[in-house]
Amino acid sequence: MDQLLAIRTFVRIADSGTFARAADALRLPRSSTSKLIADLEDHLGTKLIQRTTRTVSVTSEGAEYYQRAVRLLADVDEMDAVVANSRAQPKGRLRVDIGSSLANFILIPALPVFRRLYPEIEVHLGVSDRPADLINDGVDCVIRGGALADTSLIARRVCDLDFVTCAAPSYLAIHGVPTRPFDLEEGHVLTTYFSSLTGRPFPLSFHKGDEVMEIAGRAMTAVNESTAHLSTLLAGLGIGQTFRHVARPHIEEGRLVAVLEAWSQERLPLHIMYPPNRHLNAKIRVFVDWVASVFAKIGKA
Repeated sequence: MDQLLAIRTFVRIADSGTFARAADALRLPRSSTSKLIADLEDHLGTKLIQRTTRTVSVTSEGAEYYQRAVRLLADVDEMDAVVANSRAQPKGRLRVDIGSSLANFILIPALPVFRRLYPEIEVHLGVSDRPADLINDGVDCVIRGGALADTSLIARRVCDLDFVTCAAPSYLAIHGVPTRPFDLEEGHVLTTYFSSLTGRPFPLSFHKGDEVMEIAGRAMTAVNESTAHLSTLLAGLGIGQTFRHVARPHIEEGRLVAVLEAWSQERLPLHIMYPPNRHLNAKIRVFVDWVASVFAKIGKA
């Protein structure tokens, strides 16, 4: 058995959902794909793929094997590329994890430029505000804001993100415009963002000179996804704090109104991070450099 070919075949079947598409992609006879998988399963002593007359699905053992297989194939492809002196044109799959609003409002709109620069890199975006497990989730790199929790990762600071306190005109017409942070504790309603890990809402934070305060207030709506949080503000559900670059077009067009501008929230450092064993990976290297240039335009590094 050609084990490396069998692993490639398994990954292709898992990605495409059929033996036929995998065979076509690998330019193999369809009978060969079935034999390769059968030989691989016999070698491992476990079932990787469950087949019926209509569907193909990966077993729980197959799902775990798939994550490791993808990383193995990426390393093999990278090793081949280095030896073949083709690092000037990186290629292969790149799995990136990023928060929702950063993906939807910054990274995805800019991706056509990256595709033109590196047409052979296949970008797979995991879009979620829940932190990813780089090892178990098969992620190559993550783009996250806040303090660095995992010091085992290589981290590059790409910018600092600014916040704005804002609300919809419809909300302010009913509740009035606050003139100081303490106003939010009486007669106002907050729309807040809560942690996906702890379930606790983040208070609104305000800084002015040496004064620092946090306002919990009355939160009638809370979400744990940053794009949805913007939607709650636009819907007039309350006052909240969101990324300034996300709110800016809505403020300019009158759908949101910035309030308490004399007060600021501490800026959020944004990093792109990846495991140490990926530092020579050409795909990651060019992606990290490109991401740094994209995010430098929206925040001060």
